[in-house]
Amino acid sequence: MHLLVVEDDDIVRMLMVEVLDELGYSVIEAEDAAAALRVLEDPNQTLALMMTDVGLPDMRGEALAGKARELRPLLPVLFASGYADSINVPEGMHLIGKPFSIDQLRDKVVAILGPV
Repeated sequence: MHLLVVEDDDIVRMLMVEVLDELGYSVIEAEDAAAALRVLEDPNQTLALMMTDVGLPDMRGEALAGKARELRPLLPVLFASGYADSINVPEGMHLIGKPFSIDQLRDKVVAILGPV
């Protein structure tokens, strides 16, 4: 099961990838929306979930999620944000507030996808 993690902060992205990897997921990293769109546009790339920061340098996470849904209508999207209280999450999408614990991330991903 491939998860796409979109996060512009290298350290935060590395930690998210490490945690998800330890939980048994295969993770594809993207440092910005442009890199994420290249993955999303690849028809040979299977994805189970896109986890994206809301504040990306080249596009808002909500806009990226919209483009992701145009390309892959059934792809679950999980927003990660340090400003979780002020984000209006589109219907059918999910949110986790930063900072989050390993257990919180695991529980959120399992709630969306089911056990690995």
